[in-house]
This record gives sequence, structure tokens and C-alpha cells, in this order.
Amino acid sequence: MAPSLTYLNPASLPDASAFGYSQITIMEPGRLAFISGQVAWQSSGEAVPDSLTGQAELVVKNAKAALDAVGASSEDLVMVRIYMVDLTPDRIEELMPHLLAMFDGAKPSLTGVGVAALAGPELQLEIEMIARLPS
Repeated sequence: MAPSLTYLNPASLPDASAFGYSQITIMEPGRLAFISGQVAWQSSGEAVPDSLTGQAELVVKNAKAALDAVGASSEDLVMVRIYMVDLTPDRIEELMPHLLAMFDGAKPSLTGVGVAALAGPELQLEIEMIARLPS
């Protein structure tokens, strides 16, 4: 059995659960996977989409593939960090449906960071994850 995760949204902090994440995640002892930032690059070498939505779809696909590779799922996510070029409320609103679909009801801790650039000039989004590894 995988170590248990407890998600908290204490009354002393804004309730993040309505937005699909938690303020705090507590993990019981166990193994963790630290998954490098996933971007919209494809193993086939195809071009990166110009739109944020197109990139979000590929980034989520790559993030799920990384979780699959370690035998984890969205329920095992402990922490997710999003790095976004030109982070604005409108762009976060455009991204959130893709993240919520990836989370599939799980509400891991989530941090969004606005950045000037990512590893390639065409990239707009990167998702980094920490996941527990099922036993």
C-alpha cells in the first residue's frame, strides 16, 4: 500500500480546494520521485504549438507519461510547480482546465511561477512534479 497523503486547507489560509489544489500536502514516509519539468517538446521532434492551449495539452501528456514511467498517478502527486512565460490571470484561467483534467480529482499542492523564458524560445509552459511512489 502506498504511503498516505493528507491534503489540508486550513481556515487560516485561503481555501484553495475550490481552485483544484491544496495549500498543504502531508506525506507519510515513503519513496518520492522528483520529476523534471515537462514542456511541449515531443519525442517525434514535431514542432511546438504556438498556442498556450496546444502546449498545455502536450505538457500534460508528457507529465502523465512521466508519472506512468514511475508507476504513479495523479493521486500520488505531492507537489506541482508550474512555470509560465507571461503569467497572467487570463493565461492561468486558460491553463487550469488542463491541470484539473490531469489531477483527475486529486488536489496536490500547487505553485505557479512567472518566468521571463524557459529552455527554448518557443516554450510557454513547464510543469515540474514531486510524486510518491506506490509500494
